[in-house]
Amino acid sequence: MKPALGIPDGARKEIAEGLGRLLADTYTLQLKTHQYHWNVTGPMFQTLHLMFMGQYQELWTATDEIAERIRALGEFAPGSYRAFVELSSIDEDAAGAPPPALEMLRNLVEGHEATVLTARSIFPLAESANDQATCDLLTQRMQIGEKTAWMLRSLLE
Repeated sequence: MKPALGIPDGARKEIAEGLGRLLADTYTLQLKTHQYHWNVTGPMFQTLHLMFMGQYQELWTATDEIAERIRALGEFAPGSYRAFVELSSIDEDAAGAPPPALEMLRNLVEGHEATVLTARSIFPLAESANDQATCDLLTQRMQIGEKTAWMLRSLLE
């Protein structure tokens, strides 16, 4: 059964596609943050280890919320590494040893800013389609991403 949500079919599908990109960014950032949590070293180990844990847990919850919104719009959520690599604007780290702590921080700032940009790119379409539920989700993701990027940037000063 096709959803009858008051959102035109074309817009509903386009919004879901945009959310698929946001899901890919969020999942990629969650995986990167979790890997940094496992592998961070140096004088800020305890602080970063705990901070990264809170961040990857928040991102994990967000992936579920984004995927469920895609499903509520009547589309299938992408869910494979291959799909996420193709859809994400966030690059994976090169194979081998993880980067030093300060580079981890820089990478995560860039990752959170990338998710904000992806969310922001979807917002006009959701807004013009009168899709307040998606607008609310996007606003939350932008707010959390901006705040997290600011906190990470603060550690680099």
